[in-house]
Amino acid sequence: MLNFLARRIVQIVPTLFFVSVLIFSLQQLLPGDPALVMAGEERDPAVIEQIRQQYKLDQPIPVQYVYWLKGVLTGNFGESLRNKMPVRELIAQKLPVTLQLGSMAMLIALLIGIPAGIVSAVKKGTAWDYGANLFALWGISTPNFWLGIMMIFLFSIELGWLPASGYVPLTENWRASLAATIMPAFVLGNAISAVLMRHTRSAMLQVLESDYVRTARAKGLSERSVILKHAMRNALTPVITLGALELGTLLSGAVLTEQIFSIPGFGKLIVDAVFNRDYAVVQGVVLVTATVYITLNLLADVAYILVNPRLRG
Repeated sequence: MLNFLARRIVQIVPTLFFVSVLIFSLQQLLPGDPALVMAGEERDPAVIEQIRQQYKLDQPIPVQYVYWLKGVLTGNFGESLRNKMPVRELIAQKLPVTLQLGSMAMLIALLIGIPAGIVSAVKKGTAWDYGANLFALWGISTPNFWLGIMMIFLFSIELGWLPASGYVPLTENWRASLAATIMPAFVLGNAISAVLMRHTRSAMLQVLESDYVRTARAKGLSERSVILKHAMRNALTPVITLGALELGTLLSGAVLTEQIFSIPGFGKLIVDAVFNRDYAVVQGVVLVTATVYITLNLLADVAYILVNPRLRG
């Protein structure tokens, strides 16, 4: 396992380097002059030139990239133009919010999608199967923004059970924090649970028709033992890979969901940064998001190996 982890970590380094080059290059293509944005209302050419020299904007783009990368490697992502504070501190404030929201959304997706897929496969052709497929179709076809608005109308305005917007840190008041994030987490996890359900059902159906499952049944094992000990383990292997790929959907979906529920996370931070041409924040947030996504994929690979050790070599 340690050799596997070492090989995967070594593979991550060039990937992150390529991502950093891509992020910095695309940032240069955006319209607008960062020096003019930093100067604000002050249009004195001397001031603008001073800003260019201070932030190396008068240097060629490859040189600017080297300065930026050196800062990133030491934890310095630059300074926000709008908030006048280090991007590192902004990221430290916002990242836990989105991680909490994403973790809850993935937990909801797993708790709904995998059991629904297993029940649908085991009870194929019954009302359970039709109900689970109907849920999956609804989950995949329902837009996040529509579901979010409907949930706010029902649970916040009509019933008054949950807050319509805002965020409370988990460390301050866990009850208020869960109340504030349960609706956006469900909105984020809804479509993913539907996808997981469809793939779990398909994988389970294939496994249940395999020879070793028929052999297990012929030995007189109970149906519960056949499903839980023999079928589920192999059926869940491709579902883990799919779950890792869906993490990208989850992170991108957080941008819209955080806007709907006014949650001060990564999504809201990057939208505000783009509208304000806060380039340092955009670069820092996108790079950290890519790093988190790659790390989660590494953890998914580890889970993949733990479920099926034969793939370790």
